[in-house]
Amino acid sequence: MHLRFSDQELATLVEMVSLATLVASWNQQESAEGKIASYEALEHKILERAGHAGLGGWIEYDEEKQRFRLKQEIEDGLFCHECYDEFRNESFWEELAVRMADRDLARAIGMRAWEKLTEEQRRARTGAWEKRYWEEFSKNGIDRLVVVTPPGEG
Repeated sequence: MHLRFSDQELATLVEMVSLATLVASWNQQESAEGKIASYEALEHKILERAGHAGLGGWIEYDEEKQRFRLKQEIEDGLFCHECYDEFRNESFWEELAVRMADRDLARAIGMRAWEKLTEEQRRARTGAWEKRYWEEFSKNGIDRLVVVTPPGEG
């Protein structure tokens, strides 16, 4: 198959492939190794060809990993990197709010009752807690978050 890309389309493709590889690399499950390797191989192939097609200033060869990669200073300035950082940030705060609300629900109704609920039922019952945590984290980040160590553990 042969595809033709404008310079801008090629740059966008390079960003997208690099972003996909970066996200895949966070998967630490043993079963993901083969898929991650296929992402890395495709990224290597696309970056190598993109380097010969006018994006050589974006790309370098990583001797240690034996594959092409985006130069760090280029990657840091790309839109996809901004999207990746924003996604990680929003996911962190949302997951923290959901987990804390789930903890509060389990404490309120008991662990046995909580375990019998479906995820949908839990979300329906934790809305107010999630909202309260979201507002807290939006305003104060983790500044007022405290870990209380049980007696005898600290």
